[in-house]
Amino acid sequence: MTTFIQGLPKVELHLHIEGTLEPELMFELAKRNQISIPFSSPEEVQAAYQFDNLQSFLDIYYQGANVLIDEQDFYDLTWAYLLRCKQDNVVHTEIFFDPQTHTARGIAFETVINGIDRAMQDGKQQLGISSQIIMCFLRHLDQESAFETLGQAIAFKDKIIGVGLDSSEQGHPPEKFKEVFEAAINEGFLTVAHAGEEGPAENIHNAMKLLGVARVDHGVRCVEDPALVEQLIEERMPLTVCPLSNTKLKVFENMEDHNVIELLRKGLCITINSDDPAYFGGYMTDNFMAVASAIDVTEQELAQLSLNAIEASFISESEKGRLRGLVKQYCL
Repeated sequence: MTTFIQGLPKVELHLHIEGTLEPELMFELAKRNQISIPFSSPEEVQAAYQFDNLQSFLDIYYQGANVLIDEQDFYDLTWAYLLRCKQDNVVHTEIFFDPQTHTARGIAFETVINGIDRAMQDGKQQLGISSQIIMCFLRHLDQESAFETLGQAIAFKDKIIGVGLDSSEQGHPPEKFKEVFEAAINEGFLTVAHAGEEGPAENIHNAMKLLGVARVDHGVRCVEDPALVEQLIEERMPLTVCPLSNTKLKVFENMEDHNVIELLRKGLCITINSDDPAYFGGYMTDNFMAVASAIDVTEQELAQLSLNAIEASFISESEKGRLRGLVKQYCL
């Protein structure tokens, strides 16, 4: 099974680029930019990556982002992630970034997007990995701030495929951002949103109804509402599930309890993703392996997870056909 998973062509749809900041790179960038961080070694950073819930993770996540200053920093961060994609046979990835995390520190929007985009272009040319980028609004901030960020993004519509909604779900339901998502859709952006991770199934329903999302990020609490589960099946609404993230943040106590394969078998369009792999202990192969090690799953089901991710991606139909061919050829 390990060999099969390692070689399986994969597509990642739920990945926060700031969440790929490995301790070693954090220290390298802190030194380069003369930024003080409250850790004395990469090992001390790694030891701090023990979380009780989403907020305890976010506290250290935003702290780590402080070392990202120049365009080259964002390039180096993204390039390091793409090298991991190559290692894990990820053939396409759709990357989240949080501009408000950086603009609030005085970093220009263009510094962030240009650094990430340049690495993505090099990833296509040098590694053969296609990629797209999705700009996320921080839901713990107000909608006015989201509108300001949307305004900044307009000049970079050629680089940004969609907008998303992330950060702490508790107390910040989808309806808080209804108007800014309507404005984003009017500007031609696709939309996704985190829902049903820490928040209730109702958030999934409202993300679909009010935000017009093409995918639901996480969505594992959909099982609380059987009618919603039936709707997700009927509409083929993709869920971008992140198994190691879910267990690290105690959404599930352990991987054996995770419902990812149960939902797949019900007929939902389930995908596997790594979320914030530097913090949660694993990239794509690690997430597939964690599921396969804890739950009795077949190679056919693992391949279906890749096929679902291709279906749910924002690439052209012709490119989807090409990637499906890679998966099917691999499984022969």
